[in-house]
Amino acid sequence: MHTEPLLGLDVASLSVVFLVLLGIHVSAALVAIVSGLVAMFSRKGSGRHVVGGRFYFGAMLIVFASACAMSAFRWPTDLPLVVAGAVAAVAATYGFIYRRLHRPGDALHIIAMGVSYVAMLTAFYVDNGPHLPIWQLLPSWLFWFLPAIVGTPLIIRAVVRRRHHRPSN
Repeated sequence: MHTEPLLGLDVASLSVVFLVLLGIHVSAALVAIVSGLVAMFSRKGSGRHVVGGRFYFGAMLIVFASACAMSAFRWPTDLPLVVAGAVAAVAATYGFIYRRLHRPGDALHIIAMGVSYVAMLTAFYVDNGPHLPIWQLLPSWLFWFLPAIVGTPLIIRAVVRRRHHRPSN
């Protein structure tokens, strides 16, 4: 795959369209990462959790849309990243709608949003891991699995803890 150097980084294209998309993508991804953490570490149901979750959902949709648009510059190389992004966007949409419809229980909401966050981080590490300090020492296949290896037990823990903190119906 052909890349162009930009500020010490390799990018798919130096076209204005690509660089604008990249700026939107990186900005939205940063919002998604931070707002996702805010939602995760806030008391569930609190205003901070709700606002963080809404920002995460909106940012995730922008991340996915911009990733799809940028993938045209590196197609078909970026197909796996688009698939990971689709998993993240669909899971976030499911988790968001599940909560908005006031479905009973929190497990499916927690699982969907957790899967979304893990898929987002997976796409990030697959695309950027080989260029990150320390991460570049890891085998490339690990970028596909490390977010799930770390995230799955945390998602399970969150589901179990939430079940123990809520009275049963």
